[in-house]
Parts: sequence; structure tokens; C-alpha cells
Amino acid sequence: MNILKTIVLAATTLMGVNVFSAATPCINQEPDSLSLKEAFEDKFFIGTALNLDQIWERDARAVAVVKQQFNSIVAENCMKSMFLQPREGEFFFKDADRFIAFGQQNKMQIIGHTLIWHSQTPAWFFVDKNGKDVSRDILIERMRKHIHTVVSRYKGKVSGWDVVNEAILDNGEWRKSKFYEIIGPEFIKLAFQFAHEADPNAELYYNDYSTAIPEKRKGIMAMVQQVKAAGGQISGIGMQEHNALDNPSLAEVEKTILGFAGLGVKVMVTEMDISVLPHVRPNMGAEVGERHAYSKKANPYEKGLPADKMAELGKRYVDFFRLYLKHQDKISRVTLWGVGDGDSWKNGWPIPGRTDYPLLFDRRYQAKPFLKDIIALTQKKK
Repeated sequence: MNILKTIVLAATTLMGVNVFSAATPCINQEPDSLSLKEAFEDKFFIGTALNLDQIWERDARAVAVVKQQFNSIVAENCMKSMFLQPREGEFFFKDADRFIAFGQQNKMQIIGHTLIWHSQTPAWFFVDKNGKDVSRDILIERMRKHIHTVVSRYKGKVSGWDVVNEAILDNGEWRKSKFYEIIGPEFIKLAFQFAHEADPNAELYYNDYSTAIPEKRKGIMAMVQQVKAAGGQISGIGMQEHNALDNPSLAEVEKTILGFAGLGVKVMVTEMDISVLPHVRPNMGAEVGERHAYSKKANPYEKGLPADKMAELGKRYVDFFRLYLKHQDKISRVTLWGVGDGDSWKNGWPIPGRTDYPLLFDRRYQAKPFLKDIIALTQKKK
């Protein structure tokens, strides 16, 4: 790794954060003999999202791939507020504790996801005993208690937190979530403040999808500048990168990388997948609540992915990783949103019942043929 990353990793290890076990230098090894984490060891972390079967090691094939290929993990669902605090004051940490233990046992970078999000927040968070919206002060206190309780529990164990998720719309305007409606835009600054109070050494991220849309990119950048100017401790911005075969353009993604890095924060790819299925509408992002009716036409690869589509998917992945390598001085992590195709949320979103192939490993957790092409990018002479 470069000198800065080496110093940071050494320091966090001394503080008791098990973020990474350095692999043997992989110079001049054959691409087929390398894992993803070995190939990118001196570039950036390679991560994946884990579901409960993987966290509890009930899915042996998936767990074997995770341990072999990845050095960074994030919980797909079990650290979201609806699961951690389903009722006020009643915290459920069993699954999250197991997730942390898995990461520590395997010497992986551990990412917390996500503290404040308009979706998958329990309904009680925003209402009083009569079902009416709570006051601004009460909601702020509920935010503070939730963030302090969760972040302090894993202090020194979680390397970085997705503090706020998806607060800006595609047109660049603020999402009118309950957090925004009751507290106002200051809720983001407060969320980062509370997280920093609970663990001053953890990195703190803003995370969003469709960041390559110019209007959205500008809106995110303006928001981050405002929060930083008000003293908010934002240390990184996550580009979710829920992409399609023909959207977004690499040129716009590169503008996003450069724009975010220009704010003086780290840039990371946080939830990458590439859908091969037909668009429901242009510029599909990742609005989790969006749903459309099933049709056979919208599910063309139920029996398997044709070779030409697999090749197209492979080229698209290689193009993205080539771009990330070009900007490896700005990008600290690339995380895939799932281990194998069967785990992916894309099979049910935005049309339930479809069969998608958006990840690097198939439904049997076998590497797709283009994985070696991604790894080979790291072996080319500079």
C-alpha cells in the first residue's frame, strides 16, 4: 500500500482496530493465481456486503469466497435502525455483534451501515404516543441516543460508518424525509456530530446512489460543503454505483470522483453491482421503495445469461475497475453489494421475481469468466 495507507493501517491496528492483514506482495504473480484482495492490496480495499447466512457462516460456499477474495465487509441489513432498535430503547445487537466478530476474526476492514436513512427506520422514531410527529428536539434526542449507543458499542472496531444515507434527490434538491421535515437540513450535521462524539477515530461517510447525475452530484457537493463549513466531520463520500450496462457513462463517473475528491474527502465505491436487465425507466438509481409489475419481457434471462451478455457485463466491469485504478490515489475502497448473484437485491428490485446477474460471482459462488480480466488490470506495467 502507499505510505499514507500503511501509516493509517498501522495506527488503527495499535488502537485495536482489526482492519486488514497485509498480504504477501503480489508482483509478477499470474492473474489466475491471485485473489481480488491480493491483486488490489496496494491499491484500495475490496469489500462485499454480507447477509445473515454469511455473517453466521451458514452458507459455507459464500463464506469461503468472502474469506478468499475480500478484505473489507459491510452488513447488508442488520445494522440498519429498524433491526438494531425496532422499539424505542430496545436494542437488538445479536446479529451486528456477530458481524463484527466475523470481521475481527478474519482481520478485515469493518464498515458500519447505516446510522441515519429515510428508509428502514422504524416508524416510532418520528411519532409520539398519539401517532403525531414528534418535536424537533425529541427527534434530535432520538437521533443522538441511537447514534451514540450504536457507535460507542463498536468504538475501535468499526473503521468507518455510513452516517447519513441518500439525503439528496436526483435533481440535486434535499429529500423531504421525516428527518428533514422535522429537523431541517441541520440533521445531517448533527448526525455527523453525534457519530464523531461516540468514536472520534472512526471515519464518517455520506453515502448515495446515482452520484454521476450532474444535478445530483452538484447537490451532494453543495451539501457536503455546507456541513463541513458548519464543523461537520465528513471524512468520505460513498458512490453506491448501482449501475446498468449502458448507464451511467464512465465520463460522468470520473467527474464525480474528481468532484468529490476536490472537497478534501475520501471517495469510495460502496454498493457496486451492474444489472443486465432491461431498464424500467431512464437513469434508474436505487430508490428502494420503487416497485413495478412483473412481466416476462422484463425478465429475459431466467434460464441463464447468454455468452454475449456475459461478455458485455465483463467489459463493463473491467472498464469501471480501470477507472477506479486510474484514480486509486483518491479511492480508498471498492465494495460489491453482495457475494453471489443469488444474494443480490437486484433480483427483487424494482420488479420482484426477476433473475439478474449483477455481481462477480454466480449463484454457485463460482467466479465469472471476466474476474481474471479485472485482476489482470493490476498486473500491467505502469
